[in-house]
Amino acid sequence: MTENDLLKVIESWQNFQFALQQIEQNPEYVPVLMKVAIHSSNPNSWRALYLADKLHDSRPQEIIPYLPEMIAQLKTEKHHGKKRHLLKLISQNRVLPNTSGFLMDYCLDTFTSDKEPIANRVHAMQILYNISETEPELKPELLEIILQEMEFHPTPGIVSRGKKLVQKLQKQIRAR
Repeated sequence: MTENDLLKVIESWQNFQFALQQIEQNPEYVPVLMKVAIHSSNPNSWRALYLADKLHDSRPQEIIPYLPEMIAQLKTEKHHGKKRHLLKLISQNRVLPNTSGFLMDYCLDTFTSDKEPIANRVHAMQILYNISETEPELKPELLEIILQEMEFHPTPGIVSRGKKLVQKLQKQIRAR
């Protein structure tokens, strides 16, 4: 499967399940998928990232090697849909030690920005929590930031994930 083949297939949502099955059955197509998903400027390339997201659900081992590229892409990505899937995939995996500084800054800016879509902010909040799992000294500050966002920007998504993370953080801070 070439990049053009993939882009043609994902033009229509009707082909989505077929494309997913083909990639699951032919792991050699994953590099093409990820090249389109991460690096293509085609307007439909976010659909390839959505496809990668769904592949991650069943075969995370196929997507995890691309985490460094996904993290690097955040530095320049402007498309909110692509950022949403990049952040979601990153949030579902362990934070790579050499990326925690960049991710901390990026996700803090994203989480506290009222210009970012809620889903992006929620995934950024989860990544911040994931970073605090490896750097526990950040937990008290993260707790305060989440509580502040829940108070001043109480959207259902922020409040729902925020409550879960606040509960975990409070319990972890008390246990220290």
